[in-house]
Amino acid sequence: MNRRRFVLSSVLLSDAFSIARGQDEQATFSAEVKVVNVLATVRDKKGQLIPGLSKDDFLVAENGRPQTVRYFARESDLPLTLGLLVDTSMSQRRVVEAERGASYRFLDRVVREKKDQVFLMQFDLSVMMRQDLTSSLRKLNDALALVDTPTMNDLQAQTGGGTVLYDAVWKASGDIMRSQKGRKALILLTDGVDTGSGTTLVDSIAAAQRADTLIYSILFSDEGYYGMLGGADGKGVLMRMSRETGGGFFEVSKKQDLDRIFEQIEQELRSQYNIGYVSDTPVVISEFRKIRVATKEKGMVVQARDRYWAQR
Repeated sequence: MNRRRFVLSSVLLSDAFSIARGQDEQATFSAEVKVVNVLATVRDKKGQLIPGLSKDDFLVAENGRPQTVRYFARESDLPLTLGLLVDTSMSQRRVVEAERGASYRFLDRVVREKKDQVFLMQFDLSVMMRQDLTSSLRKLNDALALVDTPTMNDLQAQTGGGTVLYDAVWKASGDIMRSQKGRKALILLTDGVDTGSGTTLVDSIAAAQRADTLIYSILFSDEGYYGMLGGADGKGVLMRMSRETGGGFFEVSKKQDLDRIFEQIEQELRSQYNIGYVSDTPVVISEFRKIRVATKEKGMVVQARDRYWAQR
């Protein structure tokens, strides 16, 4: 008797679509079905989230070929795995306190204890795990209190480069997210400047894509730290990370503080569509394949990842 198993390119969907609401198609899987799962957020021209769409409202293409949407769930109640990655390099020393408070308020609203999980990681001269995956808000609050910039002793003992943003994303994606199921997202609090990673920007994005993990980037910088330099490359880096993984990019400003940005991320996480299809092309070799998700009605903007790792 063959063992039933579900092989999924993005997340194991053993329960993913069976929880879909009554008006949505219930998923029926057969052994060895390879399902590509895409999380999508839809907005109108004014940037407002659009709820209530159905499976028939979407178009999906892989490497330019139309695909049939077979599995669909909206406003998914799937478990959520979050990774909060906080830049604690010296360029962030004047904003870390604000990050702590806003981060806890966000987690307090979003995390459903015994259902969702969060890990907390900080990065500066190296990557440090402050809290492993947990559903305990108490543990997360205690861990956030420890997040801080390097001490003078740390700086004096430094032998390598500086901020390791790319290493942090690569490590969080490969070591933690890749083995998790359900919805997965990394939230980056950083100015986007990397000065010491052993991995590259491309490496870090690919690691998140292989782990089917969205990246929500929050550009929070101390404008006075870099002086004339201004850390100019940070914004472009973070925008690319978010765009290529299907997450979102935000920038803290006088008009939009960190709490408001976290509220927007919370709304996105609660307004995602789960779209599943079975590729019309068998996987002969493991490779990245392009994905395009759109709506049949014009004027809507779909936010979703643009490729996935097809595992042989």
